[in-house]
Amino acid sequence: MSRGPNTRLADLFRLAGWSKGELARLVNRQAAAQGFPQLATDTSRVRRWIDTGETPRDPVPDVLATLFTERLGRVVTIEDLGLRRPGNGGRQPSLHGLPWTPWRTAAVLTEFTGMDLMLNRRGMVGAGAALAAGSALSDAMHDWLTTPEGGPRPGLPDDDPGLDRYEAAPVGSEEIEALERSVEVFRAWDAARGGGLQRKAVVGQLNEVGGLLAYQHPEHLRRRLWGVAANLAVLAGWMSHDVGLEATAQKYFVIAAHAAREGGDQPRAGEALSRAARQMVHLGRPDDALDLMRLANAGVGREALPRTRAMLRTIEAWAHASMGHGQAMRRTLGEAEDLFVSDRGDVPPPSWMQLFDEADLHGMQALAYRTLADHDPSAAVHAERHAKQALVLRGGELKRARIFDQISLASACFIGDDPEQADRYARLALASVSENSSHRTWDRLREMYRLTGYYAGYARIEELREELSEAIPRPAPTPRLV
Repeated sequence: MSRGPNTRLADLFRLAGWSKGELARLVNRQAAAQGFPQLATDTSRVRRWIDTGETPRDPVPDVLATLFTERLGRVVTIEDLGLRRPGNGGRQPSLHGLPWTPWRTAAVLTEFTGMDLMLNRRGMVGAGAALAAGSALSDAMHDWLTTPEGGPRPGLPDDDPGLDRYEAAPVGSEEIEALERSVEVFRAWDAARGGGLQRKAVVGQLNEVGGLLAYQHPEHLRRRLWGVAANLAVLAGWMSHDVGLEATAQKYFVIAAHAAREGGDQPRAGEALSRAARQMVHLGRPDDALDLMRLANAGVGREALPRTRAMLRTIEAWAHASMGHGQAMRRTLGEAEDLFVSDRGDVPPPSWMQLFDEADLHGMQALAYRTLADHDPSAAVHAERHAKQALVLRGGELKRARIFDQISLASACFIGDDPEQADRYARLALASVSENSSHRTWDRLREMYRLTGYYAGYARIEELREELSEAIPRPAPTPRLV
């Protein structure tokens, strides 16, 4: 069926650098390796896919996704290629065509994690993909996320050929409890060591859960499974962000928001989007972060605990600080403090909020003030105070958070003209960073290194600069926006 030029496929085709004949031969070879030796694609078919938008028959869409993923070194899904699965009536799972139905979420989850795992097996990276602007995501998701659920959600269609059902099987409460415990293990590891070492395991577990979601479970089990999927997707996204796979991380955060919504957990959906906002601030796009935070705050629903809302306010404050909006940052941090102390603790926080305690509140305040200090150096003294308080309160197992606090404190001291104390905390961070697989720590160390330049005449600081320059790897390119 023709529907006009396939611009997505054309763009990726140019990026891959193949000729049409080369791609046709690769499709035939890959299809034969997958058990379809009868497939005979030629140059004219490839031209029709690109120029007229013709949809190739199965298994060609999956074969193309595999080939482009291998060629470009990042996850490329069927939807990224602008293709639809034949028989889906145009209902191709899409990260752009929001909102999704439950079957779309399950299909996107399963396909995307499968391609991500394939990249892992081949030792490839995916740092070159483009990010969607925060406004594009928030505009697309606003009505869906902020509208209360009205009755039961539609189930997965039994006859949909786009769903991979090889893992579809019923599970009981004991199996789901085991999955929920695995989330806690992965979350603790991430907090201690960073996302690099366990990312593949989390993505693999999420892929398995995607298969389980293809089975029609009773409502109470279905919601718990979606909750597991949401928690794993947030972890997969956070770990991907932690190792510089930014576009991959963003897609996991969107998947997590949808999975949380399917599980009836509005606060979790909002928190997932707040992770995407934190990612945007880290990448120097605070305006996009504020777009996402407006949606996250609106979408958490009335059931969100005060502590959850406090956490969201700290992220919003960091975005304001990054833009030099000191008054807005201070007002938002004040709201966060008020919300935090108003939480009476009579309702246990959800598992995904247990790491946001008083130490993390101070850590985020330190980060916000330290960021504002780039625009207003007088903020450095407040960053120093909050960072010290965070370090006093931190548990020993949260090693990555301690490193971030030490970097915030050292940077504040450099800005506050206290190089001796800055050197002390900078060296503590540098000594611990080798035990951590978080690329974000390197990014923040680079910012701290920039500040050491003001004290180049101090012998001790010169030594520190040499040690930092030897230890810090070259930064990855900043992802472009689409």
